[in-house]
Amino acid sequence: MSVILANSRINDDVRRQKIFQGDVFLYSATPASTKLIEFARELIEEAFEGRDPQTAQHEMPVEEFAALLADLKPRFIHHPTSKKIIAALLDELGMTLDKTYFDVPRLRTSTADHYLDSGISYAYHAHRDCWYAAPFCQVNWWIPVYEVVPENVFALHPQYFDRPVRNGSGRYDYAEWTAVSRPTAAQHIYSDTREQPKPEEALDLETELRLVPEPGGMMLFSGAHLHSTVANTSGRTRFSIDFRTVHIDDVRSRAAAPNVDATCRGTTLRDFYRADDLTRIPEELAAEYEAEALAKLT
Repeated sequence: MSVILANSRINDDVRRQKIFQGDVFLYSATPASTKLIEFARELIEEAFEGRDPQTAQHEMPVEEFAALLADLKPRFIHHPTSKKIIAALLDELGMTLDKTYFDVPRLRTSTADHYLDSGISYAYHAHRDCWYAAPFCQVNWWIPVYEVVPENVFALHPQYFDRPVRNGSGRYDYAEWTAVSRPTAAQHIYSDTREQPKPEEALDLETELRLVPEPGGMMLFSGAHLHSTVANTSGRTRFSIDFRTVHIDDVRSRAAAPNVDATCRGTTLRDFYRADDLTRIPEELAAEYEAEALAKLT
């Protein structure tokens, strides 16, 4: 059973072990997380040119909205300011910057009433990040940019944390996804035909956990947790930021959440930057993980 810990002061080594056991951590907004959402709002509001970003979907053709996001999201993701603030945020949460690696912070949207559920604003089915080649020592971070409500957040399904789910991860190859499928996201407006790992059995998704942080508040949970986008019935587009971290000692020692059902190819480890100087994960470690994933399939 997952435990929710709010504003816990335990050190990062203990926190990660609890996350690997399925626990979830909530933190109030900090100076750095507030700075991160303020920077995101600056880019968002500039892009929407005077429209309220949370209600603009009711005024814009969906094709125009998708094109706007296709320009906006990469600008936030790859902006050096985003990475700089993430490093400050990790420091605030007591993480060792020369041992902690993060991937680029992604700006996410969830539009209301199925206005845009595909491609650049994909509404995620129930999944584990580990079905997408994430390492099992990965910690997921989720931060709302504006106020959120239960009707437009996402749901965890903790009853499946250590329970296998039949899924399509065996057909997923991360190298193919990054080379072919990911770059076409903005082209998928009315439907999304890209191959993605999904559950292949009926699941109890009515049993769920929805947490509602304040703007700039943070939720930390394992990449092995089954989670999904909820149907947004709030009437407002939700904007949020997510990114992921790994600790190099966990990567080396294989300290991690259990792998109960992932059979994908590849690894996302090459996407991670060290917090203090933005160097990449050592290539030999990424290669080891890639080889281990392949070995499990043969």
